[in-house]
Amino acid sequence: MLRKNDITELTVTGMTNEGCGVGRADGIAVFVPDTAVGDVISCRIVKVAKSYCYGIVDKLITPSVHRCDPGCAVYKKCGGCSFRHFTYEEELRIKQEFVEASFSRIGRLSPVFEPILGAEVTERYRNKAQYPVAEMDDRAVCGFYSKRSHRVIPADDCLLGPEIFSRIAAECIDYVNQNRISPYDELTGRGLLRHIYLRRGEHSGEIMLCFVVTGISEGRIFAPLAQKLCERYSELVSVVLNENPKRTNAILGSRLETLCGRDGITDIMCGRKVEISPLSFYQVNTLQAERLYAIAAEYAGLTGSELLLDLYCGTGTVGLSMSDKVRKLIGVEIIPQAIENAKRNAAANGTDNAEFICGDAGKIAGMLCERGERPDVIIADPARKGCTRDTLEYMARMQPERIVMISCNHATAARDCAVLAELGYKTEKCRAVDLFPRSTHVECVVLLTRGQGTVKGG
Repeated sequence: MLRKNDITELTVTGMTNEGCGVGRADGIAVFVPDTAVGDVISCRIVKVAKSYCYGIVDKLITPSVHRCDPGCAVYKKCGGCSFRHFTYEEELRIKQEFVEASFSRIGRLSPVFEPILGAEVTERYRNKAQYPVAEMDDRAVCGFYSKRSHRVIPADDCLLGPEIFSRIAAECIDYVNQNRISPYDELTGRGLLRHIYLRRGEHSGEIMLCFVVTGISEGRIFAPLAQKLCERYSELVSVVLNENPKRTNAILGSRLETLCGRDGITDIMCGRKVEISPLSFYQVNTLQAERLYAIAAEYAGLTGSELLLDLYCGTGTVGLSMSDKVRKLIGVEIIPQAIENAKRNAAANGTDNAEFICGDAGKIAGMLCERGERPDVIIADPARKGCTRDTLEYMARMQPERIVMISCNHATAARDCAVLAELGYKTEKCRAVDLFPRSTHVECVVLLTRGQGTVKGG
């Protein structure tokens, strides 16, 4: 029986969704971070439960053939790059296993699993960064949260984001320290600056800087800095304040005020011009998202005569990328600013067959069902928590021929597809798409088709 502080030799044979290697000792599973499949390690047990243990590497006896130089000094502390210490080929193999395991074990489904679509670019691919700000040694710092905590790990330059983000963030922190602006303290709820938030258009090159503050009026202290940065960086076309006075883990509040330049930025997604505000959802890996949307379009099988319903549409990027292949597009999104962006995006691209509705996906799906809308294809791109049961039931009641699900959480996608199976929809095929290289996250696209049986509620 293993006990805390025991040291045991362990061979890592698998990987968990959280990025821990797993092996077996004394007949039970031992989870060890910062390992790779094939590592032989001397493992120190740090936590013992009834059916599993957690350990740390005491000594790397035989390194896995998949190991590589991580190239980052803080990756073990930062919560971002759990897979940076082994090759990208091995990362893709593991992510393919993650998706297949979720659908077979959680959903008890057996679709055709197409090969994972890896990213052509694995560094500097993120178009968005949100740097939490904290006080350390009487000075403000920014960086990223450590794993499973809100302890800020200072980071001079993240290899996943554009180098210019690091330079702008550093100038912001210098200004904070020079003007003795107080970083927000989660424990006391005091302080002004919570996050430095940056976005960039992959194709346009336009950059937006957002200061997340506890009060708009106090936040106007950043106005001189905003003007200075806009003059220094030609790419910086928008500097905005976001007010979040609540003691919450949510990063953004709802109130915005523009300090300099425009209210947001524009970019090109799948050949369509898109407008992005601070509150809009926009995929963080533009180049890979375009490839993902191409798979979704292939699965949708559009011929030009369909009514397409795009649930959780954000700024409309998915639906608008297919608008020229359908008779009509209806987009649904709960965030008002995103819906306004979607409407302007449609107008900017000359799209006159699109309707965008603001509201909860389930409630709007119910409303559309009651007014007799019968979409031929539904695309659903929910948040990590997936769809509600009501939303899935309304989707099935509308009896589309095909449902295409895009998900950033394969576990909830598998759960939702299992519910749709109960409602008459077969999970035909699934493809993993890696939008987040070097992290544990992986997206998937799923095609479901209507069966011949009776759909519940139909």
